[in-house]
Amino acid sequence: MRKPSTSGLKEAGVRARRLARVALVCGALALVAVLVMVGLRGAWVLLVAVGGLAAAAAGAWWTLARRGVVRLLGAALVLAAVGAVLAFLVSSGLWVPAGTALALWATALVCADRALRLTRPVAHMLARVSPRPERAVLIMNPRSGGGKVERFDLVARAEALGAEVIVLDTGTPQDVAAIARRAVADGADLLGVAGGDGTQALVAGVAAEHDLPFLVVSAGTRNHFAMDLGLDRTDPARCLDALVHGVELRVDLGTVAGRPFVNTVSFGAYAEIVQSPAYRDAKAGTALDALPELLAGEAGARFTAEADGVLLTEPQALLISNNPYDTRDRLGGGRRPRLDTGRLGVLGVRLQNAAQAAAVALGGQSAGLTELTAREVVVTSAEREIPVAVDGESLVLLVPVHCALRPGALRVRVPRDRPGSVPTGLLRNWRRLGTLAR
Repeated sequence: MRKPSTSGLKEAGVRARRLARVALVCGALALVAVLVMVGLRGAWVLLVAVGGLAAAAAGAWWTLARRGVVRLLGAALVLAAVGAVLAFLVSSGLWVPAGTALALWATALVCADRALRLTRPVAHMLARVSPRPERAVLIMNPRSGGGKVERFDLVARAEALGAEVIVLDTGTPQDVAAIARRAVADGADLLGVAGGDGTQALVAGVAAEHDLPFLVVSAGTRNHFAMDLGLDRTDPARCLDALVHGVELRVDLGTVAGRPFVNTVSFGAYAEIVQSPAYRDAKAGTALDALPELLAGEAGARFTAEADGVLLTEPQALLISNNPYDTRDRLGGGRRPRLDTGRLGVLGVRLQNAAQAAAVALGGQSAGLTELTAREVVVTSAEREIPVAVDGESLVLLVPVHCALRPGALRVRVPRDRPGSVPTGLLRNWRRLGTLAR
């Protein structure tokens, strides 16, 4: 892809300014609608809304953590809480301003999201110009993302740009890391992957070992790593532009028991559930069946984690990420602002009752959540080995399990022109939107 022209950048700036203005106006009107409701019915509006959310969260907890009659009662409470809020809005004549407020707020978020994307806020990580690779080797999984390799004609497009493509034979087990090492031995000066995050991590580890550039093609299902690199997840073919018009980012690479990971390592409930053979065909049913015992500590391996001296005793779930996710703003969670901080993100969950679940749902502080960063995390258990989910892949690892980070170990080659990722914490970016609107 060619470098965007000055006129193209100017046009994008104009669109971003207009969208930012629409977002601010819609956000202000949504607030006015809420104030109108409060003026008509006083604090009852807020009381009903907060109470309904807390009751729904408590019901959801009982649905997940209990069986039999209690589970049925929990599900009934969720439905009753939602129904009570809707009934209150209808009976009090507030359904019109409530619906208007929700529609305006949704419009504000969509416009704000688009405006921030157009300004390409991915410059947190320093990009440097690097020479075009002479012998790029791309490994492609034809089954990833429901067949994106074929749907976007990635093999032909990559070969047209001078890359050598290795298509995995999904009919037999493949040692992806070994394939990547053979490519390096044959003279590859860039390694790339069109596949899921688990495959990305294995090849990224080989690229880091040999200090070679690594190219990410967003052909997986969720493509979390590609998203946080600012790549286009809707059109994987755009990632191939890095072969011709590319720059390099130096990012961190996580390791768990010596195995590389680019996104997350999970212990506890999720790691136990994905071990089940039934999970692939019936995810929701398998999770509902397993969660009560897992949350109560009656099933699964109990473990303790130490993160730079901080002890997390027997959490129900533990998520360790390659750089911390931004979770301070519920609307902006699920993304990592940077991949080069040299710190692991650590999120421990130990919810013991419905009140803690409700506190989490309301966005407040809860004793059931522990969030911090660390350079190293060590997970221990009385068991000899415990289930672990690494970038979505189900594994069983020997205890103790060491999680660490290799700062700046991975050279990622990305297109010079890429969509960018929306800055996390959208509610904290209204000031930036205001500046953009002016």
